[in-house]
Amino acid sequence: MKITSFVGVTLLAAAASSSAQVTLNANAWAPQTHPLTTAMVSWCADVEKATSARVKCNLLPKPVVAATQTFDAVKDGLADISYVVHGFTPGRFPLAEIAEFPFLGDSAEVTSVAYQRIYERLLAKADEHKGVKTLAMFTHGPGQIFNTRRPVAEAKDLDGLKMRVPGGMINETSKAFGVTPILKPPAEIYEMLSSGVADGVFFPKEAVFTFKVIPVLKHATYVPGGLYNVSIMYVMNPAAWAKISAADQAEITKLSGESLSRRGARAYDEGDAKGEVAVREAKIPVVMANPRMVAAIKEKSGVLERAWYERAKARGIDGEAAIAALRAEIASLTKK
Repeated sequence: MKITSFVGVTLLAAAASSSAQVTLNANAWAPQTHPLTTAMVSWCADVEKATSARVKCNLLPKPVVAATQTFDAVKDGLADISYVVHGFTPGRFPLAEIAEFPFLGDSAEVTSVAYQRIYERLLAKADEHKGVKTLAMFTHGPGQIFNTRRPVAEAKDLDGLKMRVPGGMINETSKAFGVTPILKPPAEIYEMLSSGVADGVFFPKEAVFTFKVIPVLKHATYVPGGLYNVSIMYVMNPAAWAKISAADQAEITKLSGESLSRRGARAYDEGDAKGEVAVREAKIPVVMANPRMVAAIKEKSGVLERAWYERAKARGIDGEAAIAALRAEIASLTKK
């Protein structure tokens, strides 16, 4: 009788635990209209639906920390989920630079899905994100050149410009062309451009629209395939994850990984389309990078790529093989 009673109590406790509601505090440092935030909010809505509301998100009214401190905020439990731009903390996540080299592609979705697959296959084992649960890896759309000073028709036209950079590989690429890189949060860019603190910004087309800097821009240069990308990830606090039942974890896993990578990237592609329209409507002169400029970028970035192989090797990764696999995956997805 005592054994039966004990088993019954145990089963009841397990049932209560499995049905307990978990509320995840979601941290957003970008505007609510930004692709990073809209994708996270829509993911949260699907998580709530898939778990029959046993797991919900609470979008915090303001960021818990500065954007550059987001990884540690999630690791330490100040927020349960958020998005992290790897380049905001230069040197901390060298493997993420694999997705930041020039000419990877014109679609954030294609690049991101390829990146997620290569991350799972080759990079995750390095455990570069120790302390958080990685939900998905992705990139924004192809980064371009916007400035207030002069047309950039050749690589040499970049020399001497002060440009806001997001960190990561574009920081090194810009220096190779004589640019003075300024690492600042995107929310500060309008003031920097309008006051002359910065001459321009490296941004995807989406960002000049979302962060409302089009009114101060005078020149744009588009590089086919992008001058750079930015590596981004969605992350969760491990303790918050552990509170979720195994069944609900399985449902969330289905919505994460490649699915979430595709979701975040699609939001960026849609934003790039809006940004392109806004640039054209503002009649900002657009220059397409000519073959000489493309060749110059390839030469400089090739040197940086070979240097990256050594940083990857220090993390136990064959960098040359990994980036070749990424490009092959992008090429395969582009054909579909």
